[in-house]
Amino acid sequence: MGDMYYGGSAAPIRIDDRVLAHLKIVITTKLRRGESFTVSWPHGDGEPTGRSSIWLHPAVPLRFVFDEPVAPDLDRPYLARLANAANSTGGIHLTAEDIDGSSGRAPGHEPRGARHDHPVG
Repeated sequence: MGDMYYGGSAAPIRIDDRVLAHLKIVITTKLRRGESFTVSWPHGDGEPTGRSSIWLHPAVPLRFVFDEPVAPDLDRPYLARLANAANSTGGIHLTAEDIDGSSGRAPGHEPRGARHDHPVG
């Protein structure tokens, strides 16, 4: 499990390392271009029921922390689906499996916000 720290919050957003590695590429690409977008996720175990969304903006500090010392191999189709979702009006919607890695699948599965039928904007 990796952590993403956004803004001044001391509380990390816990995300599976493999998913976080892919998310990092998409986020840094968008922010480098000066583009803002949302990332949403369901709350994990031990958190209040619900979901959260953040508006990612280039002016807000962001840090990624990975548990694994070696970066995983990247899944290009998954990166493309995340990028398409980031470019859509709804942004990226991570699933519970993306957050906790419980599916046991590589990140090649499609998170809800990365569907091909999601509007692109």
